[in-house]
Amino acid sequence: MAMARTIRHRGPDWSGIYADEKAILAHERLSIVDVEHGAQPLVDKSNGNVLAVNGEIYNHTELRSELNREHKWQTKSDCEVLLYLYEEYGPAFIDKLNGIFAFALYDKAKGSYLVARDHIGIEPLYIGWDGNGVVHIASEMKALDKYCDKLQEFPPGHYYDSKDGRFVKWYERRWMTEIPSAKADLLELRRQFEAAVHRQLMSDVPYGVLISGGLDSSLVAFAAYKYSRQRVESGDSEEAWWPRLHSFSVGLEGSPDMAYARQVAARIGTVHHEIIFTIQEGIDALRDVIWHLETFDTTTIRAATPMYLMARKIKSMGIKMVLSGEGSDELFGGYLYFHKAPNAREFHEELVEKVGNLSKYDCLRANKSTAAWGLETRVPFLDKIFVDYVMGISPEEKMCKDSMGRPRIEKDLLRRSFEGVFPDSSVLWRQKEQFSDGVGYGWIDQLKKFTEAHVTDKMMASAAERFPVQVPTSKEQYYYRTIFDELFHSRSAASTVPVGPSVACSTPRAMRWSEDFAKMVDPSGRAVRGVHKQSV
Repeated sequence: MAMARTIRHRGPDWSGIYADEKAILAHERLSIVDVEHGAQPLVDKSNGNVLAVNGEIYNHTELRSELNREHKWQTKSDCEVLLYLYEEYGPAFIDKLNGIFAFALYDKAKGSYLVARDHIGIEPLYIGWDGNGVVHIASEMKALDKYCDKLQEFPPGHYYDSKDGRFVKWYERRWMTEIPSAKADLLELRRQFEAAVHRQLMSDVPYGVLISGGLDSSLVAFAAYKYSRQRVESGDSEEAWWPRLHSFSVGLEGSPDMAYARQVAARIGTVHHEIIFTIQEGIDALRDVIWHLETFDTTTIRAATPMYLMARKIKSMGIKMVLSGEGSDELFGGYLYFHKAPNAREFHEELVEKVGNLSKYDCLRANKSTAAWGLETRVPFLDKIFVDYVMGISPEEKMCKDSMGRPRIEKDLLRRSFEGVFPDSSVLWRQKEQFSDGVGYGWIDQLKKFTEAHVTDKMMASAAERFPVQVPTSKEQYYYRTIFDELFHSRSAASTVPVGPSVACSTPRAMRWSEDFAKMVDPSGRAVRGVHKQSV
């Protein structure tokens, strides 16, 4: 229970535990679906199998209808179906799921267990081994930090079966190894996206939307509003339990994102709330942010701090779930450095790598910065069906130049699919602004100034001696790493955080796209000179 208490912020609504001579499962519940009856761990009454899940299964109703046998249903929870799918299909059932999940399923008869994580790693999951070789699984690293000699991130899109003790990749797609050639259909693209948003409105509690004022979150909010007056669980035949859709934005006073978010909310018709923070409030929160995020990655901390402060305000208003726009830039090539991609193959391979790394960056940030306050974040752009559809489109159609070599705005394909439908053209065609920039340019500038005042040139010169694993690449990252090492003590902890050169959130492999990139190593979108235009 001591391990479970370290992550109770993720599930403040109820605590449950199962234990026998071979397995212990502890669960901290955030109740979103079937609030009254969905407590976990769930036990299969027919065979004694036990399940603990963090996440949401959006297609649980369809999956119930696919089951071949009669089962002793105990709840209306979206998660219970996993017990019976396992009984009928074994591990093969995992690819049937469309959702965000990290689960452990104990097979009592076999004395074995199955652990799995969703396709992208939207829900966090870690695995560790103690001195006796016992395997430990937890949603956050802090639960394992004091108890495991070795720990690591549980790989996204994989499962682990204790019978053979190895990771198996269940999420395998052709677009991961081949360059797709499918032509885009703008109407179908919009339909697929709206269907993804519709699926993810499954909720028995009040929910909201995050609007940054950029393209992605605005499209999510627009589609959510379209369906918000009906209850998804009834097939849209009943009035929604919570018919007014509330939206939220965060920023410094006068930030560009806040102004655009206000504009979008007014055009869509949401009940809008603005959370204004100060630079000092952000700096004061850094230690708590690093504790909850379990990273010292610069871009992640820059963007997560405002989100962390916003999440506390949202939860205080009675909202328990929000939809957000993460994932679009990785699917469509939305970061400004994609303007420098030399050809379609390089463009697509960078997309594949970016999607594969989301669990370490944007998904980690969106999940943990809000889960810190018992708030769930859902990301419709990363819906499994939508990911497979978009990643199957030819990269030529996504590139920042047309077939004649003429430049075009990033995510042109997505923008055109909503042209004439989305009610605000100034936002529809607004240039990409990274969240950590859009909350107010002063935020990053002052963070750099603050951290550089605490890290000397001499300290940076000997950084490799102090931090021989994952050496910080800037004074700002050095400062964050110092706090990280004070909070986490496992020898493996730092290895869970990727380190490497980046321009505007690029991977290290994309640094060769431009000779100028070597001179402007900075994860901010403003680093891509000649492409970024300052928002006003």
